[in-house]
Amino acid sequence: MLMRAAVLTGYGKPLEIREVEVADPGPGEVRVRIRASGVCGSDLKAIDGKSPVVSRLPFILGHESAGVVESVGAGVRAVKPGDHVIIAMSGACGRCRNCGGGRFHLCSGPARMTAIMGGAPRITLDGEETRRFIGIGSFAEYAVVAEAMCVKIAKDAPFAAMCLLACGVITGVGAVLNVAHVAPGSSVLVVGCGGVGLNVIQGAVLAGATTIIAADVAEQKLKLAERFGATHTLLADDLTAQVGALVRGGADYAFDVTGAPGVLARAFAATQPGGTTVMVGSPPAGQPAQIDSGLLFSSRRLMGTQGGDAAPLRDLPMLAEQYLRGRLDLDGLVSEQLPLEEINQAIEHLRQGAVARTVITLDG
Repeated sequence: MLMRAAVLTGYGKPLEIREVEVADPGPGEVRVRIRASGVCGSDLKAIDGKSPVVSRLPFILGHESAGVVESVGAGVRAVKPGDHVIIAMSGACGRCRNCGGGRFHLCSGPARMTAIMGGAPRITLDGEETRRFIGIGSFAEYAVVAEAMCVKIAKDAPFAAMCLLACGVITGVGAVLNVAHVAPGSSVLVVGCGGVGLNVIQGAVLAGATTIIAADVAEQKLKLAERFGATHTLLADDLTAQVGALVRGGADYAFDVTGAPGVLARAFAATQPGGTTVMVGSPPAGQPAQIDSGLLFSSRRLMGTQGGDAAPLRDLPMLAEQYLRGRLDLDGLVSEQLPLEEINQAIEHLRQGAVARTVITLDG
């Protein structure tokens, strides 16, 4: 079947809207008609040639998505044509050592490893195999994905909001609830208030934190942070002194959502003895994380996360329910909705830091 897709044909170049061939779903696979796809910083890294999983072009980007099941392959039981679904970033096999230990986000099953490197061959462009970002490739009219990656949602839930749960929201909220286990009544520092950082703030609200400090170098982002629950905002400078002036001894928890060199060390130093720091933003590959090792002797903890350490079948329905109950603001994250033909405009807005999230919408 032919479809339109935004294809990366050269690093640093605009995506090209091309007609590609999409295969029927194989055993255990689902073909989803994409209705909405968020534009994420990971897509920008891939365009700039900085993604470790985009090594061979051409490539179809996009992974934060939701849509309608169009057809299913043999053996699929969890979803059927017509179901509305979020496409999760990972589909755990349920059988490997990590899945057996409940670490579904670290699944090492063969299907998951194949997806990370672009998925099984399902798309061709001019007769040439075209890879898809983590086996999804949602800057397109259709995506063929593993059954385990499809999470059913209510048919009255808006796609533009639901797609955000797949990446930006679960990464931010999951870092708070699944990784740091933020305690009620605690103090939280969030450094970097873009799309993911705003969801760390929302996660801190859900966890019951009473002091939520948002830090960024852009004042307009701090205004957004207040909307999503920040109790204090800082133009990031000397975080240790600035946070110490608000919370004696430092924050209980700190989250570096920037991935920028040096920020992790500053966030770590702004926690109190016994505090926890989580690295949410991904630094450049091979970049060492340098911190004051003396601070570790006061029982401070430094942690990392992958996609909020999510178990999609558990976490995504919960977050969708929080949205439908008015406890999670997804609509406010959507700065603009653009058609697939304007994907390069959306990418430029992301590069400029002018949006929380742009959502690419496709007609049903």
